[in-house]
Formats: sequence, C-alpha cells, structure tokens
Amino acid sequence: MTPPIKPLLITDCDEVLVHMVRHFRSWLDEHHAIDFRIGAGDFAASMSRRDGGPVLDQTEMWGLLGGFFPAEMARQTLVPHAAEAIAELAATADIVILTNLTDACQQARIDQLVAFGIDHRVVCNQGGKGEPVARLVAEYGNPVTVFVDDLAVHHDSVARHAPGVHRLHMISEPELAVATPAAPAAHDRIDDWREARGWIVDRFAAGVPA
Repeated sequence: MTPPIKPLLITDCDEVLVHMVRHFRSWLDEHHAIDFRIGAGDFAASMSRRDGGPVLDQTEMWGLLGGFFPAEMARQTLVPHAAEAIAELAATADIVILTNLTDACQQARIDQLVAFGIDHRVVCNQGGKGEPVARLVAEYGNPVTVFVDDLAVHHDSVARHAPGVHRLHMISEPELAVATPAAPAAHDRIDDWREARGWIVDRFAAGVPA
C-alpha cells in the first residue's frame, strides 16, 4: 500500500530561521564604516557611508551582500524557538528550506542549519519564489502545503503561481517587524515560532488547500 502523502512546509531562512539583518549591520559597521538602518526601506536606501561619501547604489548593495554570504554566515544566530518548532513539525511533515542565495552558498547554508539542529533539504533560489514553490508542491505529490517567508514580494509570487498554498508572513527581527506591514498576499502574519507552529499544525490537520 502506498503510504499517505505528508503535508509540506516550505520555509525561508533569513529572518525566519536565523537572524540576518542585525549581523549584517554589525559587519557593515565594523568592516565598511557603513551605517545600516534596519527597517528604513530597501537595503541600498538603508545604508549610509560615515565618511559622507555618495549614496550606495544597487550594484554596491549586492556586492556587500555577496561579501556577507557565505563568508560571514558564522555571525548569524538562531531565531528563538525555530529549531524546536521545526523538529515538532518534521515528525509528521516534509520540510524544505527555500533560501534566496546563489547555488555556491548552498553547502554553507546546509552546514549552518545543521549546526543549529535543523537538518532538512535546502533549495537555493534567485528571484520570485512562486515558481519554485509550485515545482516543489508538484514534486512532493501536491500535499497540503504551508509557505513561510519574511518578504511580501514572495507571498505575492506564491499567491500567483501556487494559490493553493497557505502563506504565513513571519519577520523574526523585532526592529524590522515593527517597521514592516503585513504582506497583503499572505493569509496571516505571525512573528513568533511558538504561535506559528500551532497555525501550521492547524492547516496540516485540516488537510485542505488555501
């Protein structure tokens, strides 16, 4: 007899499972004399040179992010209660971490999460997450699926490409959370894994698409 299909959790990593922006800010301060204002807009607009130099553009911003990943990933810390929630959910569900990093960073991300006790499949992605989420849902047999991410743009993408997926908006960094409205395309906004775990379990138990 074919075993029943497990529910599927597809979760982001940065600001969902591990803290990123607070450590990126420290690194910019220590090594680049750049002030980074968390929650002040897009990353480039949030950065300012302490020497009064020109405003950073998108190319420079991406270059700085490329310097942080993967070389500075050891700075990142685990989001409270994330590992415990993932472990409990993994008892009955399949779990995939869908992270917007280049493929060259995949092993570093795997190693980082394993060190925190989160040992699950990691898929790297660039751009919108709707299409890769749709592919993963199909690969796992079209189970009831929950998607967790901190960026509204990805909830919009998933809503368009995989509308049957339950979408939970989560921002684990308090400074960023207070400055960021709930994603319009998400079904709910929860910034604490203790509450989020229950929300996800309820969707899995109901066994119906969004």
